[in-house]
Amino acid sequence: MSEKIPVTVLTGYLGAGKTTLLNRILTEPHGKKFAVIVNEFGEIGIDNDLVVGADEEVFEMNNGCICCTVRGDLIRIIEGLMKRKGKFDAIIVETTGLADPAPVAQTFFVDEDVSSKARLDAVVTVVDARWLKEQLHDAPEAKNQIAFADVIIINKTDLVTAEELADVERQVRSVNAYASIHKTTKSAVPLDAVLGKNAFDLDRILDIAPEFLEDVHVHHDTNIKSIAINIPGDIDPDKFMPWISDFTQKEGPNILRCKGILSFKNEPKRFVFQGVHMILDGDLQREWKPDETRQSKMVFIGHKLNRATIEQAVEACRA
Repeated sequence: MSEKIPVTVLTGYLGAGKTTLLNRILTEPHGKKFAVIVNEFGEIGIDNDLVVGADEEVFEMNNGCICCTVRGDLIRIIEGLMKRKGKFDAIIVETTGLADPAPVAQTFFVDEDVSSKARLDAVVTVVDARWLKEQLHDAPEAKNQIAFADVIIINKTDLVTAEELADVERQVRSVNAYASIHKTTKSAVPLDAVLGKNAFDLDRILDIAPEFLEDVHVHHDTNIKSIAINIPGDIDPDKFMPWISDFTQKEGPNILRCKGILSFKNEPKRFVFQGVHMILDGDLQREWKPDETRQSKMVFIGHKLNRATIEQAVEACRA
């Protein structure tokens, strides 16, 4: 997994500040080589003297970054990047402001050539603090982008009062109780706060923050829910795997994200799974440590999910 190139999906509603953040990644002397895939290069507003060389859809920046435009198929562009000389430190894919990030994330699961060389590192969502309330009311895309995120940047904090900012954070948390949050002006967040997070890898996150998947009871009226489940002891893989496969096939359109770490019976290693809608991916990772309590933790984030039904189904998978 560590040999694969990490991919960050950058999303956020129109005008939230994605382009500002992308501009920093492309122009700062960070000493790393990123491949950045965007919808239209012209939207970024990079000065021409920062471009070393370009063909129809690939631009090389003078800090070593590569910038591509998604005029063609995303999979074809990624495969083309992999063949270019020099290894990238990471790939960043910016979605349009009205896009659901799910199809982009799914690319790194469903295409064998891409998934063998790249892994989804994190989904980063930029939020406009000034207009979030209206966007959540009027634009379902804004809500989906927040629900889908591993990292959330609440931007334009200088345009709201402290009380309004606190309310914005509450609204964000009501949709996604688990993402890490950074509050910024002009998307001025340290790049290591959004890149190379391994946020899509729960194995690492739970090592750093064991409480990450603790159930958070949030009272809100949105139909997007975050349901966390913790089962002490082992789970029977012969029961769980058919259930999770069937569940995601039936409820896939309603499941924005699911992920978890499982303790399988008679298995010394932890099983880590993650999913986007109907697409599931999982494998055995590091061994359980001698001082660790074997348990299974998972989270489902999506629309119209029934907590009781999911809890009962998982409970029935106990070893």
